[in-house]
Order: sequence, then C-alpha cells, then structure tokens
Amino acid sequence: MTTVSDRSTPRRVDIVLDIICAHSYIGYTRFARAARRFRDEGGEVEVRFHPYQLDPDASPAGEPLLAALERKFGGGVRAETTRVAAHAAHDGLVLDYEHAVHTTTLEAHRHLVLAAGQGKAEELAERLFRAYFTDAVNISDPAVLARLADETGVRTGEDPTEGAEEVRAGLERVRRGNVRAVPVFLFENGPTFTGAQSEESYLAALRTTV
Repeated sequence: MTTVSDRSTPRRVDIVLDIICAHSYIGYTRFARAARRFRDEGGEVEVRFHPYQLDPDASPAGEPLLAALERKFGGGVRAETTRVAAHAAHDGLVLDYEHAVHTTTLEAHRHLVLAAGQGKAEELAERLFRAYFTDAVNISDPAVLARLADETGVRTGEDPTEGAEEVRAGLERVRRGNVRAVPVFLFENGPTFTGAQSEESYLAALRTTV
C-alpha cells in the first residue's frame, strides 16, 4: 500500500468527462480542490483527460440549452435543472441554464488535448466548464475558444486540426471501454469513481492507493 508519506510517486488520475455535463463540472471542481490540498501536502498528481460526448449530434452553431434538453427529455426538465443548479451552488458554482448555449464539444476537447501538451489542461478544463455553464457562451465558437486559451496560457498554433485525431481516438477508446455515463475518475492502483463524489473521497483516494 502507498500512503501520503510516500510523496515521491505521482498519483495518476484518468478523468473521463464532457464539458456540457453538469455532474462532470461538479465532480471535477471537487476533485480539483482535493488535488490542490494533496499538492499542498507535498504530493504530486498527474491528471489525464479523456473525451466523452453526451450529444455527438449537437450543432457547433449552438442553441438554447433548455430547448435542447426539453426536446430530448420532455417535461420536467426545468425542475431537474433547478435541482442540479441548487446542488452545484453548494460548491460555489453558478449554472445558468436559462442562458447556456448547447453545442458540440469536439473543439473543446481538441483544445484540452493542446493544453495537455503544455501542462495546462487542468486550468483550461475549469475555464471551459465556467464558460459553458456560467458565462453562457458558445464553446464551439473559434473566437471564444481562442480567448479562453489565451486566458489560461494555452498556445493554439495555426493548424485548426491539431489534436483532432487524438480526440477521435480517445472517443473510440472510451466507446470500447463501455463508458456510458460521466464523469469517471480512475485512480491508478486505486478506486474508480463514476459520478460526482465528495471532495473528501477524492482526497482519500489520492492519499492512499492500493
């Protein structure tokens, strides 16, 4: 067993998520806080993101999120989004379902690939979530993505396809792995969590791996 006293070995955590998933946002926020605490204790965490698409057919042009949810799930959506927003508020998150723009996340995932190559993926993931749920902007818009990349210090280069093949390969791996819900947090030599867990659960998994 490896405990927090052995800080020389980085804890690798693979995270499968989608930027338009509220539970991914909540879960990642709690994980990020746990990772920050673990790093403050002297530990190291290596985070690897894996793409997932809740709605592969979503248009990059975007549409009102509530309209998309009502079309897919029917009545009762507003009550559910109100419940989820209230749940997220306990973590200090603002989910603006009234104004959020539903869109494909392919380009967002591509930018996460670019950010990962520069050691900035954790920062960009948080910023993408906030842009989608709180700022209510279209995270498929090239201008929006360029701004978010600039804010987090991610260089995007001139090739608009860079990272796209990695995203496609990642989606295929996740599909073959039969992942049907996100978020998923896989702690190397440790537990696997599906769904948003508590900050303390993530911290305990980082401190002790089997």
